Amino acid sequence: MIEIRHTGITDTEAEAVVNAANTYLMQGGGVCGVIFNAAGPEKLQNACDAIGGCPTGSAVITSGFDLCPYIIHAVGPVYQDGKHHEEELLYSCYASALDLALEHSIASVAFPLISAGIYGYPLEKAWETALKACREWLEKHQDCDIHIIFTIPEQNKFDMGLEILKQV
Repeated sequence: MIEIRHTGITDTEAEAVVNAANTYLMQGGGVCGVIFNAAGPEKLQNACDAIGGCPTGSAVITSGFDLCPYIIHAVGPVYQDGKHHEEELLYSCYASALDLALEHSIASVAFPLISAGIYGYPLEKAWETALKACREWLEKHQDCDIHIIFTIPEQNKFDMGLEILKQV
């Protein structure tokens, strides 16, 4: 099941939230900063430091500390021009995050729209890739009952997501 909610990522009761992480797993701004602050920045940074890093297109998992049971850190691509494997890398970071959720028997996952903020991914393309990756992952794992929630606080991103979800 895929749902899009007009809310912030820390306002869901999902078992895991997905952090739009950087490759160094360092606290950043935007959704990453919000997640770190809600989880307990020092505890979460220590857990990330113990992992060491995460390549673009991949994901790693830590405790969620004060926020939720788990945080999945997914690294999306910085958008250049669409000719540097950005779509494949974005697709892969969603699939990798869902693979970790399955591996840890997580029933609900809250995603932001990865790479669509400071990483510059065009909004419509970011939605299309995100929803395609999640739908195809669910089709491959039909025996898995996982609730995928996109948490989108911005009205324009939320409205576009609902429209694209209807089309896919």
